[in-house]
Amino acid sequence: MTSQRRLGVIHDPALNRGTAFSTDERERLLLRGLVPPRQQPLHHQVKRVMETYMTQRTNLDKFQFLSLLMDRNTVLFYRCLVDHFEQLAPIVYTPVVGEACLKFHAIYRRTRGMYFSLLDRPHFRTMVYNWPIDDVDVIVVTDGSRVLSLGDLGCNSMNIPIGKLSLYVSAAGISPSRTLPIVLDVGTDNLQLRENPLYLGLNRPRLRGKAYYDLLDEWMSAIRHRWPNTLIQFEDFASEAAEKLLDRYRVSSAPCFNDDIQSTGSIAIAALLSSLRAREKSMRDIKDDRIVCVGAGSAGVGVCEGLVQAMQYYGMAKQDAYRNFYLLDENGLLGRGRPLIGNRVNFSRDDLQDGMSLVDVVKAVKPTVLLGLSGVGGLFTEDVVREMAKHVEKPVIFPMSNPSVSSECTPEQAFNWTDGRAVVATGSPFENVTLKDGSIGYTNQANNVYSFPGLGLAVTVARISCVTDEMFLAAGRHVAQLSSDEEVRKGILFPPVTQLRDVSAEIAAAVVFVARAAGLVRRRLPDMAWESHDSMVQYMKSQMWEPKYGHLVAK
Repeated sequence: MTSQRRLGVIHDPALNRGTAFSTDERERLLLRGLVPPRQQPLHHQVKRVMETYMTQRTNLDKFQFLSLLMDRNTVLFYRCLVDHFEQLAPIVYTPVVGEACLKFHAIYRRTRGMYFSLLDRPHFRTMVYNWPIDDVDVIVVTDGSRVLSLGDLGCNSMNIPIGKLSLYVSAAGISPSRTLPIVLDVGTDNLQLRENPLYLGLNRPRLRGKAYYDLLDEWMSAIRHRWPNTLIQFEDFASEAAEKLLDRYRVSSAPCFNDDIQSTGSIAIAALLSSLRAREKSMRDIKDDRIVCVGAGSAGVGVCEGLVQAMQYYGMAKQDAYRNFYLLDENGLLGRGRPLIGNRVNFSRDDLQDGMSLVDVVKAVKPTVLLGLSGVGGLFTEDVVREMAKHVEKPVIFPMSNPSVSSECTPEQAFNWTDGRAVVATGSPFENVTLKDGSIGYTNQANNVYSFPGLGLAVTVARISCVTDEMFLAAGRHVAQLSSDEEVRKGILFPPVTQLRDVSAEIAAAVVFVARAAGLVRRRLPDMAWESHDSMVQYMKSQMWEPKYGHLVAK
């Protein structure tokens, strides 16, 4: 029901139907003469959009075209994204969103979401009421301090939460009207941006230390004051802040999580467990994997902590599990004598020399799994991969850094340097590879979209009060079981993205049962939903928002 009339309806993307307004809607909403006379169904509109989309010259042009569509017609945008997800998702999010962030100040057209800056600090509690929606289910927030592998982009990072929330909507049916993208502008250390007169953020160095965390406390308090039940996803925070913020708010606050640490960890669990199936092993054999991880920031450590939990689940003692890992940062192996802080301490090796190079670690350890979370393209050199392949029948190679240019190696390189024997998963999308014998080397995108949308659906539907590591473990384990044995034997580790809504319902069901066992479900769900996993899957599907036109009633 709406009180809007005439151009007010057309200019509201939540109400606009373009050429799809019915005769009754045109009459009652005073739209006669304001839209072309022929009424067209939604699928014809999708066809028109996609034909125009294909004429766009560059990926950035395609990104801007889709952004304008989102600003114009919410239902049509999401219908296109759901129906053509495999084609459009790399444009809406990684890898193209990285380029869009770099040029945000130059291509900015219309505001979307909210900005909380240092200048607004005294007003956080009143500012939240400037947002016109009383019920917000999911917030994605960033301070722009570490955008993908592009570094500090400050206020330019708004496209990150916008893109992430579009995945919640398209993959899990979260209502777009109940999502909110947020940027916390605490300055930037990117001097090139600060000196650009078109830059839209604060022209000051980044706030750090106690003052930074005090500001985050004030922001969190304001958000919880207005939206006490909303799920908050921390996105692209620098390593030194990411772990501290997660530890600070995950228990004392309402539900929140860090995507780079926990979602990436969950999908790495799924990829590794699925790779065991591809290697004709049991998932319990994860405890026998020797894992070299290049990248010891919040994402690298978070992924490895998740894998440790998976090893524990399959019967391994925690301290023994840590001994299966070899982490490297820009200074080489985390070895004996290196002073470390945080969770990195858990992965320090007292049996190997600190600072060993990657190729020397591979020679010494003979790993079964090579993880890349460094953000540095090309680190998995031919020497490294060929050395690994000497000792392993099916090397598991996961260059998971985003965007594509930051991938530690390409799938083609991984397959060529292992004579086609590798099991490959990447962070960014790549094409499958034709091997020398004419067979296909399958490139799997270890995309967090298999994890966080389903978790968000569970939290929203069941009003889960706290997001736990056990939920991400359950999500990873469940994703690993969704591909058939025949597909996994070919090297296909994940279900096709065309089935993402089904995957999200499966993950939501798995998560909500974990939440109930922990006493974290705050909303009463129908008894029939709890009868089995399958019945909960069906219930979760029934709660998804669908991008279709309902009948507009004039108030």
